[in-house]
Amino acid sequence: MSVTYYVALPFIRMEDGVEPGQAQEMPSESAAIRRAEAIARDASNAGALAFKRSGDPAMGSFNDAVVLKTFGEVRRSGDN
Repeated sequence: MSVTYYVALPFIRMEDGVEPGQAQEMPSESAAIRRAEAIARDASNAGALAFKRSGDPAMGSFNDAVVLKTFGEVRRSGDN
């Protein structure tokens, strides 16, 4: 059975750049986007992004994450 997870992910300023913080699962795509926007407004965070990921948890197989929206400074996989 396939499920979709919606997530808001903060990015925190560190001495050597920006690192991801604690992900927060949300009930819907729009809720993840709103939460990411609110996280990014917090001055203690560099930014945030909202993403979704679908797959079958029983099989342990998931599709790649799809970024829904980014706010502020974020670092995606492959960025230097």
